[in-house]
Amino acid sequence: MDFAIQERADFADFLETLSPRQWDAPSLCDGWRVRDVVAHVISYDELSWRQTFRRVARGRFTLGKVNDVGVAEYSRDPSELIALFRAHPRPRGLTAAFGGMIGLVDGMIHQQDIRRPLGMPREIPRERLRTALRLALLAPPIRAFARARGLTLVATDLGWSRGSGPELRGPGEALLMALAGRGHAVDELSGPGQAVLAQRL
Repeated sequence: MDFAIQERADFADFLETLSPRQWDAPSLCDGWRVRDVVAHVISYDELSWRQTFRRVARGRFTLGKVNDVGVAEYSRDPSELIALFRAHPRPRGLTAAFGGMIGLVDGMIHQQDIRRPLGMPREIPRERLRTALRLALLAPPIRAFARARGLTLVATDLGWSRGSGPELRGPGEALLMALAGRGHAVDELSGPGQAVLAQRL
């Protein structure tokens, strides 16, 4: 949970630096602007489990539709969205599940979904990124496990590796984003496993 809290604090600090134009810029999530991604990340924290189930039902139990419902419900000004981040420094509800795993992995991937198209990279703390890589492989909605099946994953900057088979090598952040289905990140990776992952995407 500590890493999830740290990631959320870093995310909020980053959001404070964005201009109005950047808030309306496209993200890596299809059809979502930066503000939509931010709304998605924070939209579960104020829900009870009963309210979460109702949202899932409204989205007809389809992940993409469920997330769209949440984004629509949290269509707010940037200042209000930042205030929500500050009001909930510790993930709550669904994002707190599995010891904060969802809050960490979802928050990290989505922060990069914003940073990458804006050309605003960051250096993610090594232990936090290493933990997110490991946990991403355990999170069914991300489908990282299926994409990584039969590959040896090597984060060249973290001293981290997992799996067996053709090697897929590169920076930990690019590896995480590629495993999360962000195809552009595959070009930042190398090894015989690169072609395998590209085909799966």
